[in-house]
Amino acid sequence: MLTQNLHSPARARGRVFRAACAVAATVALAACNGSNNAYAPPPPPKVAVAQPLQKPVTLYLNLTGNTSPFNSVDLVARVQGFLTDIDYTDGAAVKAGDKLFGIERDQYQAQLDQANATLASNQATLAFNQAEYQRQAQLGKSDFASQATVQEWKSKADEAAAQVLNAKAAIETAQINLNYTTVSAPFDGVVTRHLVDKGALVGVGSPTKLATIIQLDPLYVYFTISEPQILRIKVNNAKAGIEFRTTDLSTIPVEIGLQGEPGFPHLGHMDYAAPQVDQSTGTLEVRAIFDNKARGLLPGLFVRVRTPVEKLDKAILVPDVALGTSQEGRYLLVVGPDNVVQRKIVTTGDREGAYRIIESGIGPGDWVVTEGVQRALPGAKVDPQQTKLSEAAADQDSAPAATSEPAKPAESAKPHTTDPAK
Repeated sequence: MLTQNLHSPARARGRVFRAACAVAATVALAACNGSNNAYAPPPPPKVAVAQPLQKPVTLYLNLTGNTSPFNSVDLVARVQGFLTDIDYTDGAAVKAGDKLFGIERDQYQAQLDQANATLASNQATLAFNQAEYQRQAQLGKSDFASQATVQEWKSKADEAAAQVLNAKAAIETAQINLNYTTVSAPFDGVVTRHLVDKGALVGVGSPTKLATIIQLDPLYVYFTISEPQILRIKVNNAKAGIEFRTTDLSTIPVEIGLQGEPGFPHLGHMDYAAPQVDQSTGTLEVRAIFDNKARGLLPGLFVRVRTPVEKLDKAILVPDVALGTSQEGRYLLVVGPDNVVQRKIVTTGDREGAYRIIESGIGPGDWVVTEGVQRALPGAKVDPQQTKLSEAAADQDSAPAATSEPAKPAESAKPHTTDPAK
């Protein structure tokens, strides 16, 4: 009890001291908080804005297709015999008329010689029968020969003439078969590897495939156009006053690009379009032709194809990265004269490099948010930093970079800038 009483006054003095400190601190804080302690809102966020780019734009139909050789022919043995010659190197380029394969000629040369001999014999018989017919005809006029005898020799002369014609046909047949023993290149091209070795018996029962020759220059590209795309072309042609046709297509350019190639570096023109739509697929087959002197293209490749369908004189373009997507569709954020962000639903068209064509929804005088889109909220104020879009980016696949060059819009469309210090 004595110990407890001794500590009680000390504790009381400690509580009084702490209370006094708290009151002093409260008074000091109250003295510091005056009229300068009011809430200061943050400055509006800075965003880059630019007016849409206006320029002539060609709209393309983007498709896929496959390359195909201009000519491709299987080289076959059309007569029976042993293969005696292979006169080319596998994969070599050859000229039209070059000898590629040889088949034994002996029996076919003998057949030709036999046919020539038969013709000579038949011609001799014909000469004798014609002479005898003329002699009997003269005797018949003098009644020294009967009319039956005259008719008999006339028949023999006609028969001999027919045998001469038959012998000539046999010679032609023998000559054709003899020519078949030499397999030549029908056109300039590249020959695949030989499929039959020298010494093999070919042409037994049916033609034997020996190799294939392919013409690589020029080269075809086949692709198909769907029914909606056909109707779109018809509408665009009608607007331009051009008749829709499937013939005389050499004036229509076609561009292709291989996988891994940037853009469409190979230029050709349309060559053929089917006269009717395939009902089973709802597509129209189209063919384009390309020069291939450098052999940069090979048959059978998958290619990207594009062909122009419409030209816009003043297309409105914005950076593709500036577009957003909502349940209502694609939209752009536009800064008004009061620096308030508005969201405008737009109708988009084809992509042009790093830009997207805007068909409707904004005008050329609108200020579109191009950078800092995540900081621009519809209905909120922003601090717009005016920039100008670069036309060079319209021809590139990378994202466009807005320049710091100030734009020169009409005063009514120009958004006000905000000083963050105010």
